[in-house]
Parts: sequence; C-alpha cells; structure tokens
Amino acid sequence: MKHLIKNGTLLLWNGTEYSLEQKELLINNSVIEKIGGITPEDAELCEVTDAENKLIMPGLINLHTHVYMNFMKNSADDLPFNNWLFDRILPIESKLNKDDFYWGTMLGCIEMLRTGTTSYLDMHICENECAQAAMDSGMRAFMGKCIRGEDLYEKDGDFSKALEEQEKYESDLIKFVLSPHSVYACSEKMLSQVADEAEKRNMLKHIHMSESKKEVDDCLEKYGKTPVDFLESSGFLDEKTIAAHCVKLNSNDIDILRNRKVNVATNPSSNAKLCNGIAPVSEMLREGVNVCLGTDSAASNNTLNMFREMNIFSLIHKAKKEDATTLSATEVLKSVSINPAKALGMKDEIGIIREGSKADLIFVDLKANSLFPNNNVVSSLCYSANGSEVESVMVGGKFLMKGRQLTVIDEERVYFEIDKICRKYL
Repeated sequence: MKHLIKNGTLLLWNGTEYSLEQKELLINNSVIEKIGGITPEDAELCEVTDAENKLIMPGLINLHTHVYMNFMKNSADDLPFNNWLFDRILPIESKLNKDDFYWGTMLGCIEMLRTGTTSYLDMHICENECAQAAMDSGMRAFMGKCIRGEDLYEKDGDFSKALEEQEKYESDLIKFVLSPHSVYACSEKMLSQVADEAEKRNMLKHIHMSESKKEVDDCLEKYGKTPVDFLESSGFLDEKTIAAHCVKLNSNDIDILRNRKVNVATNPSSNAKLCNGIAPVSEMLREGVNVCLGTDSAASNNTLNMFREMNIFSLIHKAKKEDATTLSATEVLKSVSINPAKALGMKDEIGIIREGSKADLIFVDLKANSLFPNNNVVSSLCYSANGSEVESVMVGGKFLMKGRQLTVIDEERVYFEIDKICRKYL
C-alpha cells in the first residue's frame, strides 16, 4: 500500500544535528520512497494522512528488554537486586506456562506502541511464544532465546531451541540474535562457542555485562578478570556484540569496549531502582563507544516507556557529573534512534527518516500540553514528553496505531488474559 503523509513536520538528521522540515512523505509498501517533491502522479492510489500539528519522527528503539515480564510491573519493588531476582522474580517465572509468556509480551507491545517504540531487542526464556506475540503485534523485533549452561551443543538445550525458533519465525520484521545470559550463567567454553556460532551464522550477540558489583567481584574471584576483560579473552567482544548495563566498568574495560567496537545498551531506571549504580556513560561517549538506551524489563523499571527513559537518562548523568552540558537532548535522541540502529546492523534503515529507509514512524502531537509551545522540539522530546503525545505509529509502512486506536492488537482481550495471569501468580 502507498501512503501520502501531508502537512506534517519531519524530524530529519543531517549527520550532525536534527532539523525540522515541512515536507510531504511518500511511503510505498514498507519504505520511504520520497521526501518532498511529490507529484500528482506519485500520489495516485495513495492513502492520504493529514499530519497537521504532528511531528513525524523515527520510531524509538529499545535496545534491551524482557518484554514478557510486563505483567510483573509493580510486583517486586523496593528490594535489593538479589532479593528482587531470587526471592521474587525467578519463583514467578518458574510457574509460567507458554500462554503466559505470549500474553505478557502482547501487553508489553501495547505499552511500547502507545509510547512510540517501534523496534526492540528482547531476551526471553520461552521459545516460540514471545516471537509469536511479536509477529502478531506487527512490531519490529530482534529476538533472542536466553542461553545458559556449560556446553552450547547440549542435546535439547537452549541453543537448539533458539535455532528452531529462528527457522520458524525469521522475517523482514523479526530477526534473531544469540543471547547468552551473562558470565555467571554461562561457562567460558559456552561463551567461546557462542562467539564462534555468531561469526559463522552472521548473527548479533546480546548479553548482560557488568550489571552489579557482585557480578564483577565474583568474576574477579573466579577468573581473575572483570567481566569485560574475561569476555575479551574469550573472543566474545566485537562490533556485533550488544552488552546490556555496563554499570561497573574501569578504565581498562572502557578501552576494551572502544577497541572492540562493542555496542552498549544502558538501562538507567532499572540500574537505579535495583541500586546497581549509574553507568559511566560520559566516559564511554568520550572514548567513542556506541551507547544506546534500553528499559530492561517492566519488572525492574517499571515501564517500557522510552520517553520516560530518555528523560531519566539525561538528568541522572547531569546530576552525577554536576555538569548541565552532559548528555544533551540531541545525544539522548540519538541513543534511541541512530545509535541502536547501528548496533542492530540497520544503519540508515531504521532510526532515521531518509529516502529508502524503513517506514517505521511515529506521529507526535505538537499541540499536546506537555510539548506546547514548540520552542525547541528536540529538547521537548527529551525533557517534556511523557509518551502520551504519540498519536499514531507505523511500522514497515503499516499503521499499528492511528488516532490513538490500536489497529492490530485486541487490547481488551490482552487485558482480560493478563488479569487472569496476575490473579494466578501475584
């Protein structure tokens, strides 16, 4: 289907800064075909959308989450990390059936769509159901079955299930990554095996790294190295690695991340809430590390709202550095668009509006009270927006929400199923 978007304000990136331009947008099937200069012949047989008073910007990209956990939000609060994980979250997860993972993911997709996220990188523990939900939602998802253990090639292990899921669900919208959980959940042998398989299969790798002081201390005790140094020696780190958290880093760790071109997915709300600390983002950016933003799960965040995350991201680092110039609005906006697109191997395809890119777009109401007056739109997206300003969402040229009405997901059915799940477990 062809779409003509008219009367809107486009948020464009010129390689250095963002600009606002009043231009029409022609979308043909899943891609942006033309920006401006659209002729009557171009517009033939188009579905026309009037975007007056709307900012049309790239859909946000959440580079680290566990979407299925969305129904657990506000169920394990005000607890230290180990108590949160081992006393509350893991006991709940041990009771879940496959349908629970499906509906939890669908609930998360609703929240992401309503707050402007069009793509997400997910680490899950139930093959098929989370991918099925992603497919049914219409979102762009990068999925990874969590891998744990001693040997990657164990019969009927996580790796074989991950490959089966990939074979069943990989498509233009759903891609798969290899997702070893962490240095404490995987042996050195397994991590080296994952690195070899990722190279052979041309797949990304997604791992939790240096999230807590305990993780670093345990790794030092067991291997005599920090998690970063240990993964470096295992041959795991390269430009196709996406490392979540990276809170507890020393200067040598940061040098390794820079030299190996590792992509970092920082999770400020989750790390603050679980008292794991504040990642050295300014130091990583100064060294040229590709820093991206993620929410982590709604069980620890307690939301998947990337506008909220952008605001917290900038403010806590300004406070930490006691420097108001730290993490500008432009840098923050790049961390949910251009930077994660690069990390996912989709530079110039998502996270940007340009001719030939995927039509993954969100329409933001510029007359929303939180954004008006529009004195500085880029700043307002970082410091004023709360996600409710998102009026419509398009992924791959298809409206998944229009006029704040979801077009693909049956919202009431999802709420009905989630209510049953919560009564069972919470």
